[in-house]
Amino acid sequence: MSENLGGADNQQESLSSEERRCWFLAGFVEGEGSVHVSIKSHSAQRLGYYFQPEFFIYQHRVRRELLEMAMEFFQVGRIRPKPGNPDVLVYSVISRPAITERVLPFLRTYMRYSARKSDYETFGLVVDLMNRGVHREPRGLAHIARLAYSMNMKGKQRRVALDVILDRILRGHTPDTPGRSEEMVRPPWRHGELGGTETT
Repeated sequence: MSENLGGADNQQESLSSEERRCWFLAGFVEGEGSVHVSIKSHSAQRLGYYFQPEFFIYQHRVRRELLEMAMEFFQVGRIRPKPGNPDVLVYSVISRPAITERVLPFLRTYMRYSARKSDYETFGLVVDLMNRGVHREPRGLAHIARLAYSMNMKGKQRRVALDVILDRILRGHTPDTPGRSEEMVRPPWRHGELGGTETT
């Protein structure tokens, strides 16, 4: 048993300071972080909705330095008071390019053991699909809406039913499975990766 403990100590010592920081941040995100795909009604959008992937970490204001550490690590985002609760601060990244370049590689490497692994995988798939422009056509946006509603306790905290969203997106279009469905649905983690006022 002592040999096993010694081996564990050696493994810990072999981790670089940067790697230790990454794993510490992973634990911080596990406890205080979240991912979300906001769906906002937007009359200027051709399909009636604006979808925005979002990454958050929450912390009491007396521990602001933890959020500053996260912001320094990701090199994007901002820290602001939580609306309605100024004692809680929120570190947020809502730029899709920033999420793609900075946040997703971290989630896919360090959150693969998370209890919310499925949400992180689905979040990554949504961002990947949007980067490919799938959200610009009705059936693709409907597919992304279904993915968004599958996250975070199956969308139980959403204020608007998924059917309402789909009806508006697909109105005047055939609501069948996209022709590229197999390609669109195939999650990247199966191939060695881990994967405002809102309407919902």
